[in-house]
Amino acid sequence: MGIDDSLQRYSAAALKTSAEVIRCYSTSFGMASRILDRTTRGHIEAVYALVRIADEIVDGAAAGAGLTPDDVERLLDDLERDTGTALRTGYSTNLVVHAFAVTARTTGIGIELTQPFFASMRADIIRNEHTQESFELYVYGSAEVVGLMCLRAFLVGRHVTEREGEVLSDGARHLGAAFQKINFLRDLAEDFSVLGRSYFPGISPGSFSETDKLRLLDDIDEDLRISAAALPGLPPNARRAVSLAQGLFAELATRLRRTPAEELLRARIRVPNPVKLRIMAKAFTGRAVPELAAQERTA
Repeated sequence: MGIDDSLQRYSAAALKTSAEVIRCYSTSFGMASRILDRTTRGHIEAVYALVRIADEIVDGAAAGAGLTPDDVERLLDDLERDTGTALRTGYSTNLVVHAFAVTARTTGIGIELTQPFFASMRADIIRNEHTQESFELYVYGSAEVVGLMCLRAFLVGRHVTEREGEVLSDGARHLGAAFQKINFLRDLAEDFSVLGRSYFPGISPGSFSETDKLRLLDDIDEDLRISAAALPGLPPNARRAVSLAQGLFAELATRLRRTPAEELLRARIRVPNPVKLRIMAKAFTGRAVPELAAQERTA
């Protein structure tokens, strides 16, 4: 086996590893990615896997293993350094990082997107509350850049005008922001009680009101509206997958709007599987699904 063959075999194993990560951790993301063609799906899975590994360092498995905050910060620094090296060289001994590097070098993802991401992950180690400015920076780095990474994967080999690129980038950023804010809202109590964090500026479980909830959901609906406007500019395959993801989170926003604020502090709201399947069927047939939350608001 030649050197090139060895690298291809290693890269294939790395991509399979990333696919397994998404299957283990995300129902909604995994469901949406299955609509994509095999190559694009591999790129999206590689992006998701790196994001998940970083998140597990700051919020999950590392803490479960008893690591100290200093240990966590050191591991995150190592992961960022390894990612930067892999972007330059096309190789990492970490299979997830290697898969991401293959995707990044193919799709044009660079440190202009990875640096803000790791900065937001690092903020989870050192910051418990946010100002409006730090909140916006956090959401950009933790979610909006992930949307931009996925967009680059969708557009490989396609030419878009400068104006089309601006619309698609704006849509990708707002969709990422909507996803993150929805997760913050439904995890409000757990983030505060378990992780000691309050992401939304000026809001904590002790002072969370119905007015606060509706204000946050209005902001989320605006993010979803802007991202929905960008959907027609995506390639058909990607448009169906993004429409499904948007539909799932719009449905979740609808359910959050129906749920009293005090109940959100006791239960994590989910979209039932039969409803997910209905939304998936709409996305497969190309039917628009992102207006669910707005419809609920006016019902």
